[in-house]
Amino acid sequence: MKIFRSDQYPLPLPAGHRFPAHKYPMLYRSVAQFAFDLIEDTPLATDAELAMAHTAEYIAQQSEGRLSAAEQRVIGLPWSPALVLRSRASTGATIAACRAAVREGCGVSLAGGTHHAFADHGSGFCVFNDSAVALKLLRTEGLIERALVIDLDVHQGNGTAAMLANETSLFTFSMHGANNFPFDKQLSDWDIELPDACDDASYLTELAGALPQLFALSQPDLVIYLAGADAYAGDRLGKLNLTMAGLLARDELVFEHCLRFGVPVAVTMGGGYAEPIEDTVAIQTATVQAAVKRFGA
Repeated sequence: MKIFRSDQYPLPLPAGHRFPAHKYPMLYRSVAQFAFDLIEDTPLATDAELAMAHTAEYIAQQSEGRLSAAEQRVIGLPWSPALVLRSRASTGATIAACRAAVREGCGVSLAGGTHHAFADHGSGFCVFNDSAVALKLLRTEGLIERALVIDLDVHQGNGTAAMLANETSLFTFSMHGANNFPFDKQLSDWDIELPDACDDASYLTELAGALPQLFALSQPDLVIYLAGADAYAGDRLGKLNLTMAGLLARDELVFEHCLRFGVPVAVTMGGGYAEPIEDTVAIQTATVQAAVKRFGA
């Protein structure tokens, strides 16, 4: 398996900005302690690759810095050349992780999961939709025919749902907080909405019941797993009540089913806004470590 980093493309933000961009170099250093030999630098997604899922005008607006102040507010990140590079790197890492998964059973991006981006605009800290780009690209190249997105970020993958809505071979599943962002939700192929303060037992029961049906319905050649850390009880944007042990059990359930059904998996990190941010890094490190134990050999 391979692990792709994109923290070498830093994202400078104004002081006090609530997006914790500094978690990415922290995550890289943490993962490097046990998987340094598996880590590779990410390629940057090209315009042609981004155009698999995004409009040419939106790609040009981002690349040339032509977004209005209102459009930047919807994304939640101020435009800069560094933001464009970072967003291309994050998408490129997911593409590379998908390719590695097809070849070797598993690939990991130490970023990605930018599931709020739509074809013609960004939203919710997401510039380009890495899952939609990667799946449409790999399908065009003939590397896959069918795929399943298992989105376990606490926020619904509204952009992914909308961008893949008419793609019958690309199945979207999102299990998320009912009362959390985005408040105007889209229809995934399958959505499970969770109440505030949902605990480990309730969450894992829902997931364990859904996973076998998901694989049977979608018959995927590839899974993209958004392993968001923001369902954690200590996450300031989460509203759920999962423990670190519960989140690791969630990861293990997903990996167990991928192995059971013989489907390669590409893992992306999704969101995580814990206080302290070291908790998010610990959760996402545990996700990667679980993947290495299952697929690294």
